[in-house]
Amino acid sequence: MTISGTRASRLAICPALYCGLLAGLAAGSASAADQACGPAPEPTLPTAAPVAVADGDLPLEITSDGAAVDVEGNASLLGHVEIRQGNRTLSAQNATYDRARRAFKVDGEVEYRDPDLRVFAESGTWSDTEGSRFERTEFELPTRPARGEARELGVNTEGDLELQRVRFTTCPLGNDDWLLRAGEITIDRDREQGTAREVRLDFLGLPLLYTPWLSFPAGASRKTGFLFPTVGTSSSNGIEFSAPYYLNLAPNYDATLEPIVFTNRGLALDGSFRYLSPSSSGRLQGRILPSDRRYDDDRGYLKLTHETRLGSFGRLVANLEQASDRQYFEDFAKGAEGTSITHLERRLAWEVLGNGWRGVAAIQNFQTIDQFIGPDQRPYSRLPQLALTGQWSLPATGLRLGLTAEAAWFERDVGVRGARLDLAPRLSWPMRTAGTFLEPAIGYRQLAYALQDTPPGDRDSPSVGAPTFTLDGGLILDRRLEERGMLQTLEPQLLYVWTPFREQAGLPIFDTALPTFDRYRLFNPSRFVGGDRIADVHRLAIGLTSRLLDTGSGRQLLSATLGQEFNFETPRVALPSEDSRGDRSSDLVAELSVSAYRQWSVDLGLQWDPEASTSVLTRAFVQYRPAPATLVNLGYRYRAGEVEQWEFSTRWQLARNWQVFARHVYSSREEQAIDTFAGLEYEACCWKLRVFGGRYVSNRTGEQDTSISIQLELKGLSSVGSGGEAFPGRGIRGYSRRIGFEP
Repeated sequence: MTISGTRASRLAICPALYCGLLAGLAAGSASAADQACGPAPEPTLPTAAPVAVADGDLPLEITSDGAAVDVEGNASLLGHVEIRQGNRTLSAQNATYDRARRAFKVDGEVEYRDPDLRVFAESGTWSDTEGSRFERTEFELPTRPARGEARELGVNTEGDLELQRVRFTTCPLGNDDWLLRAGEITIDRDREQGTAREVRLDFLGLPLLYTPWLSFPAGASRKTGFLFPTVGTSSSNGIEFSAPYYLNLAPNYDATLEPIVFTNRGLALDGSFRYLSPSSSGRLQGRILPSDRRYDDDRGYLKLTHETRLGSFGRLVANLEQASDRQYFEDFAKGAEGTSITHLERRLAWEVLGNGWRGVAAIQNFQTIDQFIGPDQRPYSRLPQLALTGQWSLPATGLRLGLTAEAAWFERDVGVRGARLDLAPRLSWPMRTAGTFLEPAIGYRQLAYALQDTPPGDRDSPSVGAPTFTLDGGLILDRRLEERGMLQTLEPQLLYVWTPFREQAGLPIFDTALPTFDRYRLFNPSRFVGGDRIADVHRLAIGLTSRLLDTGSGRQLLSATLGQEFNFETPRVALPSEDSRGDRSSDLVAELSVSAYRQWSVDLGLQWDPEASTSVLTRAFVQYRPAPATLVNLGYRYRAGEVEQWEFSTRWQLARNWQVFARHVYSSREEQAIDTFAGLEYEACCWKLRVFGGRYVSNRTGEQDTSISIQLELKGLSSVGSGGEAFPGRGIRGYSRRIGFEP
């Protein structure tokens, strides 16, 4: 039997082609490199594999310049041979088919292509009974992108893959800045696991890492094994070196153990355990450092984050933290944000959501980290707390009924302790149109206590109650600026509040404080946060807000607010730490926000005391962003008697491949810098190198620590050096760790 040799001639054959196996296996091995060398992926719940028609089940279509089939069924294909199966293609200059062995042999410019893989070889064979083997191959993974070479590539009948003399990189063709070499790589398709021998990682021609044997996952599954080590240094801890070991315990839970050497302190062990089930998820992490040489004691830290979903019964949430001592974060945290931690929260809560209501049953406790906070100033524990908030519409009336209720027991070693009941029902009548809103409301609040360890002469069961009337109203006016494609709004708002005075001098203070005075506080009926005081109020708050909106996208370009409150009566209820001046008017509040106007963004806030003609609180941040990944920030923070800080930060592209990072925070009150870092980054096509150093306040006495770090990132493989979390660039306003920069 002879088939004429034309390009149009086609021969349909049903056996699965070797190419399908090669594509899946090679793609799996590429994924394995990423999984083995980078951070462990999140646990996932086991799921059933979807049923689909594989390309290997489709018939073969073969074309060539010439073809002949003898009487025994053997075929010879000459010139521009192309074998197609679905979206996979194998081409060569010549091919023969041995019917007895059910094998193809191809040679001369052999090329395999599919959406995820391209393979080039000098020659090769395929047999569905004997397996396949290709000689002197080159491969490309265009979706990663990555490429490599193998002296020999073979697949057995079970689909296991074997490569000899392998080279792999994500650098483009003609650039071998980094190379992963292996004498031999084998991949077990069924177990989705691979092993490599004589593995060496070269960077700029220099050996960076060598291991005689390496095991890695081949596919979507995770694999137990070592991750890349990290290294850094600081003046307090010395050189820091860690070698994380990942444990793939099950598809839905895993763990990481990370031994760490601190040359100034000793050997520590970090651990992390993650879990996921149909109803629960969480993470347990911690550190143990026995016999810290600098602290002369055992050190440690533990944190649990957990959530269990209970269906219609809500959810159970746990957030628990514990440190071995008050200096833990001063010694091991990086930067002023970590060393300024004052308390660690331990909270276990059951939360239930209903139709218009939310209930919480919780216990809460704090560990005080700041050694300068005395026992009589530490936060109270709630053991337990029961809370209910809700709002319901009354049918056919237009009225809404609201309720806030809480019952809690407050416990502390020093001072008064006991139970507090706080009830606040409220009835409102919201009236809204397209451009107006008006909402009168009347409510009543009742506080009742059952106390222990009260001072002599104070009542054990004090209580107090008072009504409240509020009237909240405003307008929303707008006009179109057609020539600029903008919409401008003018939004005046008034809030009238009346709550009569009730004597509360004998009530304890468990959780009550004064909030920051801003726009949200201006239109809040109460002057306090917390439940221990009913503020006597007879005032009118007036505010005016104007916005500029882009009519095409709806994006807010500018927002400006000015507001002040006026007291008809001087408030008499005050906290012990409150400065009650008896003013008839409050401070003036002003806010301005400009979003990305001609490369500039502005965020300004001011609380101004008109009586003293001075600022009480000021914040000012200006950002200049001439390019998506280039920015300069200048900021100022001021709170009278507490904080006055200047901040400068930048990420600036010096040249095509060079960027500089820097941040400097200076405190005018302390007359010193409290957080400074600077870094230089070079980014090539397939690798990135960062060198940065910092100096920051490491404790509350003002002592400072210095750190120097180096990060080498091989794109598509992993990072070598200090871990990514050590990079302080996230302290730059506008920087996002996930995407680099945020708008």
